[in-house]
Amino acid sequence: MDHFNYRDRELFCEDVPVARLAEEYGTPLWVYSTRTLRHHLRQIQTAFADVDPVICYSVKANSNLGILKVMQEAGSSFDVVSGGELYRVQQAGADTTKVVFAGVGKTDAEIRQALENQVLMFNVESEAELDAIAEVAGALSVAAPVALRLNPDIDAKTHAKTTTGKKGNKFGMDIERAAFLADKVLADKRLVLRGIHMHLGSPILTTEPYAAAVAKGVEVVEQLRRKGHDTRWINLGGGFGIHYRKQEALPAAAYAAVIVPAIKAAGCRLALEPGRFIVGNSGILVSRVIYTKREGGKLFIIQDAAMNDLVRPAMYDAFHRIWPVHAAVAPPEDFEAEIAGCEPADVVGPICESGDYLAKGRWLPPLARQDLISTFSAGAYGMAMSSNYNSRPRAAEVLVDGAGHHLIRRRETYDDLIAHERF
Repeated sequence: MDHFNYRDRELFCEDVPVARLAEEYGTPLWVYSTRTLRHHLRQIQTAFADVDPVICYSVKANSNLGILKVMQEAGSSFDVVSGGELYRVQQAGADTTKVVFAGVGKTDAEIRQALENQVLMFNVESEAELDAIAEVAGALSVAAPVALRLNPDIDAKTHAKTTTGKKGNKFGMDIERAAFLADKVLADKRLVLRGIHMHLGSPILTTEPYAAAVAKGVEVVEQLRRKGHDTRWINLGGGFGIHYRKQEALPAAAYAAVIVPAIKAAGCRLALEPGRFIVGNSGILVSRVIYTKREGGKLFIIQDAAMNDLVRPAMYDAFHRIWPVHAAVAPPEDFEAEIAGCEPADVVGPICESGDYLAKGRWLPPLARQDLISTFSAGAYGMAMSSNYNSRPRAAEVLVDGAGHHLIRRRETYDDLIAHERF
């Protein structure tokens, strides 16, 4: 249930016309729905309630303070992968004792920052990292809580650039090393073993990879307990899929159905790190048509959003639904099929790159200069991955709540582009 709907063929975010937001704040413009954020978080909270999980919203998906504040107030904790993300969640009022610190390359400074803020645990990716955490913890005279990130060698059938749970990926360690590293933790008073962590990649549209992962996780926990380790946590990361094309994603309850029974039987606490599932369909990117042209037998829609705003199509070949804000033709159920009254077009941006596109060969109704279009399911890894490529100021972000809305990030200026530079 995403609160972006057409009323008399005009797009609304909750109770606010999107065109009104574009008029007030300009384009390109990120628009987020508070109700959608809360709804998707509540889905996970409800589905996994039987095991009282710690749900850690994955900050890397969208790190705006306004989004983080909504998450914090709705009862979420956070998964961070850098000192900067930890700083952000602190500013949003997070309880850092429920924060999980992930990431394959934590620096000594970041480890110190996390220990000083008493994070719930580090997801440890390698033996070298374990040694570094122990060294920093020793200097602070504290015991660092760790979870061993294991690579279960499970193919979650995701994009090659977003799969993380197979052997050969840079993340985690082979599952066979768990016992050795757990013994190393047990022998070191600077470390405390909280549990194990696994993350398979994203977006995952079936439950089978999670069923296989939790079964392997429980087996590792039982082996560690037989050796005397008081292992109490299983962290299964995130990766739950969302609706990009149509209704292809599963509800949170479907994932819970294969995860919760195993967690309960093992007597473990569960941690989850959802990001895309919560924020992906909570945001859209609104842009305005600059020109249209026909060349080489193709129709090009040139609009003011570009790959520096939303890089996912160029980087991952990602599919995002696109439709006019004022729609002469009702939006279809299937955005990949031929649509009556429409013709195929490439939706491209102003960046000086052939790879600068939001969609290729997409069936769209007639569009003219100054028309507004919406790129849907853009809340995750949109603004968070944006850049100033071609010296383009980054877009503004707006958060809608019912009939109200407010700016949560102002549009950058040319002065912002050079503010940190010297000559």
